[in-house]
Amino acid sequence: MNTSPVKNHAQRLLEESGLTSSHEPIDVLLVSMLLEEHYRVTGRLGRLATEKDDTFRLGTESSSYLVKVSPPDEVEAVVAFQTAAMRYLETAAAHLPVQRVRLTADGDDHVTIRLNDGRTRILRVFDFIEGQVLADANPDAERLSRAGEMLGLIDVALRPFTHPADRRGLAWDIRHFHQMTELVEHTPSPEHRQLAQAVFRLFDENVVPRLSDLETQVIHGDLSPYNIVVDPEKSDHFVTGVIDFGDTVRGAVIFDPAVPMANLLGRTPDHPWRDACAFAAGYQRKRPIRASELPLLPVAALARLALRALITNWRAERAPERREYFLDHAKDDWINIERSLTVSLDDVVAHLREARQGHPRKASPDHGQLLPGQREEHPHGHSLQFRPEYVSFDCYGAMSVMPGCSITPESSAQRLPGITLRTTSQWPADRGL
Repeated sequence: MNTSPVKNHAQRLLEESGLTSSHEPIDVLLVSMLLEEHYRVTGRLGRLATEKDDTFRLGTESSSYLVKVSPPDEVEAVVAFQTAAMRYLETAAAHLPVQRVRLTADGDDHVTIRLNDGRTRILRVFDFIEGQVLADANPDAERLSRAGEMLGLIDVALRPFTHPADRRGLAWDIRHFHQMTELVEHTPSPEHRQLAQAVFRLFDENVVPRLSDLETQVIHGDLSPYNIVVDPEKSDHFVTGVIDFGDTVRGAVIFDPAVPMANLLGRTPDHPWRDACAFAAGYQRKRPIRASELPLLPVAALARLALRALITNWRAERAPERREYFLDHAKDDWINIERSLTVSLDDVVAHLREARQGHPRKASPDHGQLLPGQREEHPHGHSLQFRPEYVSFDCYGAMSVMPGCSITPESSAQRLPGITLRTTSQWPADRGL
């Protein structure tokens, strides 16, 4: 395994995203003093584990707050952009349960901390949203679609929003996935490296040629199941909070739902795309995706999941003291990529199209049969590249839950004349990857 630093474009993106440097945790006593001086609040501070910020929960006699202190290498303008997006939503879409920014006694939305070495850190305070995160809620398809609707509403509200720092460089932005291939060297498992190469190939063939003409706007960028607060007892008002705008960026619209879809892949092993499709169906009801771009959504979701696995391995290698935190959030990523790749992506796209129109496809005995080398043509002239050796049969064989999808993996495939079905782990090897 290569332990040398990641270089070139990937290195620059990782640096701009605050993922390459380490810093001493900020002193809790200093944070308490700043909160009392600038916010006039006192209480018990409890440190929370997060990706790069110093984050605390502040409990007072009457309320709870979330306190975040940015890392010293994060550009001040980028932090200001994150805050501005949240404050914009508070006024432009006050009905949405987006976490609120608390102001200082002087009306500012942050406090600047100047370090002895000349660097700065930004302290901000937010309302703490009580409740269960989606990751712990075991939601059904209907509730997942509600979560998708919420992200769609947020993106509709953010459509007019601009900021001088909204074109920030961000390693987590799926737009740059094809430029992160150096990270494969830091992945210890040969099988995982083969899976990563398979996803890179899909992205290179299908998404990269379209990057320049994708619809873009400011997006949330990281609506993972850990950033959605829910009330499991409710259906209509299932989502009670949206948090963490740390990865907000001006990006392709399809990349925003791709992030939660990536997190949902493989959650039901027998139907690895079902939950992701349920989320996407809800999103499209509020923020329709261009028909010509919809075929790219499944590939973007796979790219995001692979990106998280790759960055996680790289970070765990660099910072062994935080290895457990990093790996816990990505422990099933590779197996979920493998499960998802056993399904024909053309079938996933077909379901996304029909779910958007409100009438998902019923199973048909010959659905999914393609001749070797043939492509399934889609409206607007776009077809998804695929490998003819991997042909799924009756991929909608258990579709009964709506608005999600039940797309079965390779276990439901049937051999066609002249075609050998292979497992996903065999596919990259067959291709010499």
